[in-house]
Amino acid sequence: MKLLKTTLFALITLVTVGCQTKAKTPEKVNKPMAQAEKLSDTELQQYETAYFASGCFWCVEAIYESVKGVKEAVSGYAGGTEENPTYEQVSYGKTTHAEAVEVYYDPNEISFFELVQVFFGSHDPTTLNRQGPDRGPQYRSIAFYKNDEQKQIIEEYMKALDESEVYGQPIVTEIEPFTIFWKAEEYHQDYERKHPNNSYITNVSVPRLNRFKQNFASYLKKDGH
Repeated sequence: MKLLKTTLFALITLVTVGCQTKAKTPEKVNKPMAQAEKLSDTELQQYETAYFASGCFWCVEAIYESVKGVKEAVSGYAGGTEENPTYEQVSYGKTTHAEAVEVYYDPNEISFFELVQVFFGSHDPTTLNRQGPDRGPQYRSIAFYKNDEQKQIIEEYMKALDESEVYGQPIVTEIEPFTIFWKAEEYHQDYERKHPNNSYITNVSVPRLNRFKQNFASYLKKDGH
């Protein structure tokens, strides 16, 4: 893949810190940061979707929402078999699901390949069932595919990263066919934006987002759009 060969070494070599143990109940909203107006569910249907899990969904949602061509990122659960999982069940490791995000994107503005770059470049894919201080299979790294082409993109890119020893350790990311995504409880949506003073947000989530922005400046939205 020509695109793979020409863009691989633009990928950063940082190892990001995952999410700390998160609050299990909703918190008071404090001075939310401004953001573009949300699209309705009907409006979102015109866009493609992609699914990724790489630790705390608060972190991952904020990262993808900063990326050009991404119209919405939704926190939720995927990769498991249980129906209607709750945050309490998933966060305590009582299901086979991982915290994940549903990414709505315009393929005319950003490709699936570039979303995969964002995925691998914004977390540490070498830690098994862990992202930073968060431990357990609910925080494992998973790249989901919806067709054979997407599967090939993920496999070839991950192989190239391993062969180039970008991370210094073997990548343990799971590559799974997408089956179903369960949206998380409403208080988890846009959590980073709504809770800027939360200690976890300021100490872990924002630094992780800022490291991503520093290394992927060309992928960021302009003026918040």
